[in-house]
Amino acid sequence: MDGTNDPKEPDGGPFGRPLFDSPTARALSRVGVVDVGSNSVRLVVFDGAARSPAYFYNEKIMCALGAGMSESGRLNPTGRKRALEALKRFKMLAEGMDTGPLVIVATAAVREASDGAEFCADVERETGLKLWGIDGREEARLSAQGVLLGWPGSYGLVCDIGGSSMELAEINGGTVGTRVSAQLGPLKLRDLKGGKKERRAYIRKTLTAMRAELGEQKNRLFLVGGSWRAIARIDMVRRKYPLHVLHEYRMTPADVRATIKYIEKLDLETLRAQSGVSMARIELVPQAIEVLGELVKTFKPRDIAVSSYGIREGLLYEQMPQMLRDRDPLIEACRFAEQKDARLPGFGKVIYHFILPLFKSAKPERRRLIRAACLLHDVSWRAHPDYRAEVCFDNATRANLGGLKHSERVYLGLALLHRYSNKREGSRFADLDGLLTEKDRHEAEVLGKAMRFAAMLWLKRNAQLGELRWFPQKKVLELRLSAEAVPLFGEVAQARFASLAATLSARIVIKTPK
Repeated sequence: MDGTNDPKEPDGGPFGRPLFDSPTARALSRVGVVDVGSNSVRLVVFDGAARSPAYFYNEKIMCALGAGMSESGRLNPTGRKRALEALKRFKMLAEGMDTGPLVIVATAAVREASDGAEFCADVERETGLKLWGIDGREEARLSAQGVLLGWPGSYGLVCDIGGSSMELAEINGGTVGTRVSAQLGPLKLRDLKGGKKERRAYIRKTLTAMRAELGEQKNRLFLVGGSWRAIARIDMVRRKYPLHVLHEYRMTPADVRATIKYIEKLDLETLRAQSGVSMARIELVPQAIEVLGELVKTFKPRDIAVSSYGIREGLLYEQMPQMLRDRDPLIEACRFAEQKDARLPGFGKVIYHFILPLFKSAKPERRRLIRAACLLHDVSWRAHPDYRAEVCFDNATRANLGGLKHSERVYLGLALLHRYSNKREGSRFADLDGLLTEKDRHEAEVLGKAMRFAAMLWLKRNAQLGELRWFPQKKVLELRLSAEAVPLFGEVAQARFASLAATLSARIVIKTPK
């Protein structure tokens, strides 16, 4: 027994058998994929908890393979040379990282160029790498699968914009439905004749045709692709948004309209300096924002979510067995972190069951965050004691974790901050407190202080700490200690329990075995 198994939990439960230790998951422990796009060529090597993508290595080369294709019909010669050199480098890196064979997909520019097949042949001759050329509908499917990797069971419309093309895919209940593709990438639009008026007419006509094929799509719009992420960064600047994490960043249609006006007011150099977006990417924003404005008008989504997961993560998802796909990416990542970094893997389960009576009325989505916090409660123990609270908060709010809204990141971060500190004054939380309600701030503090106390009753993986009882109407917090936990209830533990009770404005009752 390693402490992570719980006979009361099904295999897929939060404390059940960890799939990242199974042979099928271990086979995915280091996977290298390359996306040869119209604008960039990128290598990503995934590692870690197989259900939650951990980026072991990530490198992008801006090659602009699709630049000028509207006129020449051929790949950009300079970009073609740069892409070939990049692929030679990526092959050597992958061999050094022992990824096994790279999975390489080539999208719009390569599939549409008259010399696309010639380029693929050159790559295979000079590197031994085989490019998998995919059509627009397959590109849409893989991008949608990338979104499903981060949002299991989600529904809405996935929009992936590249340099030359834009794909739309319907997702519903965790499956990919209708998919369409069109030449709406910024590089393609930039080469259109007739200026802004003709460009907008073309965008509107194309989107109307795509909508006719897809039908009504008024749920969530998921944005995938570098141009969308650049626009989201600009939107963060405009709104003075405090948490600079793109994944799960939310916008409304009104935000998009306001950001269109904001972008139109400023020159590209100012936008680049404000947002930190590269000049190669910022130069495509004027065309991309025109597409986004019309996209929102055409489909009228109820809200908009930015996804950092796309075609590359979709390729990882493609290789997963269904039982791994069905797992919660947040919980799997937290369990992996506990197994790898905690002093006593498995003790998070003990703490969770011990403190759960404080959260009897919590909804399933909140209990999920409580589980995650308990799994992570000890993974930062190597940090300097003076900075543990800060490290915990930063890890939770900025780590590469899927399946978390921004408000949930801050809730989790605040709970872990209070795992190591009674007070939050002067911490980095001050910049982000506006993302939580007062009720959530208080609950996160209770959770953190409960974990802080429970960690003092440290015995073993299958410890019986006793029982917590919480009577919110009477404001009574009762602690019933087991016989083996009584000697551990010393001065420091008593002080931490008193701090928890004070946060609850509760009277303390302590019961010990006779």
